[in-house]
Amino acid sequence: MEVPGRLRLIDRNSLLAMLDRAVAGKVTIITGPAGSGKTSLVRSWADRAQGFRPLFTPVQRDQQDAQIFWLSMLSAVRGTPAASDQARAQAGAPAAALDFSAAAIVEEILAELAAVEERVVLIIDDAHMLRSPEAAEQLTSLLTRLPPGARAILAARRDPPLRLHRLRLAGELIDIRAEDLRFTLDETRELLATAGVRLSETSVRLLVERTEGWAAGLRLATLSLVDHPDPERFVAEFNGSDRTVAEYLIAEMLEHQGPEVQSMLLATSVLDQVNGELADVLTGRPGSERILLELEDAGAFVMSLNPERTWFRYHHLFVDLLRLELRRTLPNDVGDLHRRAAEWLAGHGRIIEAVRHRQAVGDWARAAGLLADHSFGMMLDGREESMRELLRAFPRTTEADFPELSVVRAMVDLVSGRLGEAEAHLAAADVRLGQAPAERRGRLDAAVLSLRLSLARQRGDLAAVIRQAGYLAGAAIGAPARAPIGVTTEVPTRALTGVPTGAPTGMAGGPSAAPPSTPPQTLPRTPPRTQPAPPGADLRVVALLNLGAVEAFSLGSPDGERHLLQGAELARRIGRPYLEVACLAQLGFASKLPHFSRARERCQEAITAAEAYGWGTLPILAPALTTMACTLVWTGELSAADRQLRRARQALDGSGGPDIRTLFHLVDGMLQAARNRLPEALAAFATAEQAQARLTAPHALTGFVSGWVAATRARLGTPEAARAGLALIDRPLADSAEIRNAWAAVRLAEDDPAEALVRTAPVIDGAAAAIHVATVVEGHLLRALAYRRLAREDQARRAVGAALAHAEPDHLVLPFLLTGAGRLLGDMARRDLPSTPLVDDILAVVAPRPPSRPRLRHEPAVPGLSRAELRVLRYLDTNMSRAAIARDLSVSVNTVNTQMRHIYAKLQAGDRSTAVRRARELGLLTPGSMR
Repeated sequence: MEVPGRLRLIDRNSLLAMLDRAVAGKVTIITGPAGSGKTSLVRSWADRAQGFRPLFTPVQRDQQDAQIFWLSMLSAVRGTPAASDQARAQAGAPAAALDFSAAAIVEEILAELAAVEERVVLIIDDAHMLRSPEAAEQLTSLLTRLPPGARAILAARRDPPLRLHRLRLAGELIDIRAEDLRFTLDETRELLATAGVRLSETSVRLLVERTEGWAAGLRLATLSLVDHPDPERFVAEFNGSDRTVAEYLIAEMLEHQGPEVQSMLLATSVLDQVNGELADVLTGRPGSERILLELEDAGAFVMSLNPERTWFRYHHLFVDLLRLELRRTLPNDVGDLHRRAAEWLAGHGRIIEAVRHRQAVGDWARAAGLLADHSFGMMLDGREESMRELLRAFPRTTEADFPELSVVRAMVDLVSGRLGEAEAHLAAADVRLGQAPAERRGRLDAAVLSLRLSLARQRGDLAAVIRQAGYLAGAAIGAPARAPIGVTTEVPTRALTGVPTGAPTGMAGGPSAAPPSTPPQTLPRTPPRTQPAPPGADLRVVALLNLGAVEAFSLGSPDGERHLLQGAELARRIGRPYLEVACLAQLGFASKLPHFSRARERCQEAITAAEAYGWGTLPILAPALTTMACTLVWTGELSAADRQLRRARQALDGSGGPDIRTLFHLVDGMLQAARNRLPEALAAFATAEQAQARLTAPHALTGFVSGWVAATRARLGTPEAARAGLALIDRPLADSAEIRNAWAAVRLAEDDPAEALVRTAPVIDGAAAAIHVATVVEGHLLRALAYRRLAREDQARRAVGAALAHAEPDHLVLPFLLTGAGRLLGDMARRDLPSTPLVDDILAVVAPRPPSRPRLRHEPAVPGLSRAELRVLRYLDTNMSRAAIARDLSVSVNTVNTQMRHIYAKLQAGDRSTAVRRARELGLLTPGSMR
């Protein structure tokens, strides 16, 4: 069927070029559905073909007898100017003969083609219409035996039944598929321009999306858009129900199908995706999978969604038409089809689709119950955006009738960090729980407890977390869900983990784990579970996740790492990868003590696991990304820290509770201060202070946040404001090492070094509790600056030496940058301090490198490294893996490997550390050049 209207064909240059390349082989097959532009393509190519003479042989519709086809091809071949005189005399379409032999005609065509001096291309349009098995056999013979100067192009709606495997293996068969024929954005713009249609870029993209680049659909839409009073609105409403599109699809697609196929297409049009079993349920008869496969093979706007070809979908416009026809011809069946689809989908674990079908028929009660019953698992699997979409589809008037919706809304708000909204929804759920059906009330009650646990965790309320975790553990194992306020706050670990306390867990840090100095174990990756988890297992993991996270963030609770490891293992065992990644993401911060290297390994494990599931930018990974950035700032790797912090910002994207936001802004302030951008650092520290004000209890970062806000204010010349802020801090925080260091920084800013020494004395002798050894390093450096002010150089040098000794194990560079002790260290390094990796890296950031002396003649020459090799060389002085280096440089790992081999050879080094040392000796590698 021709597409109506008169639109100038555009030159599809990329497709024409593809066809130019394709005819280098013997045979080209172009397949695509009706209206995909196959005939237009071959005719456009024939009009401009260089070096070939096209010979057209179209196949008539429903042609069973191949005699007319072969006689037409023979006539086309004989009509070529280069054919023999005898062939010229016989030119014309010979009459059909009773003794017709297709095999003989094929031999005659081959002989004629061999005699032609000019190169020719046989173009067979609508090849799918040639349905005679004998014709397919003879056409196979012709195509596989084409003489050297002949080519063939076949255009068809589906792959013709030809045995051309030998041509394919030899590279002589080229396929151009439906996806190649789809119009691109640029081609769509050109088509619209030829018709004088102007559309916004958004509408052009929407038009391509709705038509899926289908040529006929775009042409029909363009014809309708010509002189349309509101083209933007037309595109927004354009679908397969449009009259011109519907007429085309009915004539070209639907009417060509038998009654059984039409019935199946209409019944399954209520679905977005269909498989054979589901289609059988909707039609009430078997055999649907065979029909779906045949429709896809026939190019009938049916597309498989997986390599096994078990799940399918229909073209957007085709399914629009089918749904219109269903409503027009079988309006009373629509509701029953949706209900049957919902029942089957729910029974097969496709909950989101099942809820949508319940919503489609206004079955709000079942939709709300189904969503609530599975929302916890959906949240744990990272499906919060789908949950938002389902919630938006409910009428707001149904909220009061279904307490389940309040629970689901609270879940979504918690994931997004909207804690106030989540609390309001939980309060509403508490009020309405009595209205819920009795069979679901216990599950809803446990879900509310779990959400309150998460809310308490994000607010840093350890006491509430422990209390809620105890309630939840009881609910998970069948005990009464609600315990009276004031019961014991001890968390039953056995109830939470599902294993006896002290039993081997297979996890580092569990009850049977090695001491903390042992390198952390990497958790094995497993696919999501295929069987339901044990009852309450999800809730136990959530309890361990939230409990461990709060313990890691809180003062005086060393069990965070252990509970998070138990939660990660349990999540892995029950096939909850989202929960497992959430536990792993918190483990980095929980592992920060005693050494940052362990935290870094944990963070990398979480990042790797998240990326394996495609969750590299989700909020659950933000703790790992932020903690990784934190460890990098402490060790002076500022550029790498900046990259991780940018990823963390993207993952948070305005969400997250005050705990993770406090950490994020604190690390941002640390990075800015390390770069001596004090105004920016103060702004970040102040934002962290605002976030921590929303937490209900002191935490591991409180002293750093409050102390660095005051110290940065003092260094910016406002010690009065710093003093005022510190005066508001109550004990015991006021006596902490972090706050005492802050007071020392204020006293130094006020030019009172003697008082600074008094303030830091408890930090040095251990009387003031310090969160980390970094605080002790900072204390020694502040004392060194005070001694320098007092002209007590020997004591200043000893204080710097003590700071270096404490900083060396963790390679702590940041305290030297924060305190402004760089010049002091630089002066001492030139006279009294040996060159060490830590000293070199500190000086690379805070002090200028002394000018290098001229190289003597007997010294080795600098090897001739290329610019690319020098770039890789600078990365060797980091802890980045080869894959990470490749990602950072936007090259392949093989390229990095090759360049490293060249570097090793030119530097005469056998390993990475030797290469770095050799490069430093030759002046090729500035210490800390990647910082």
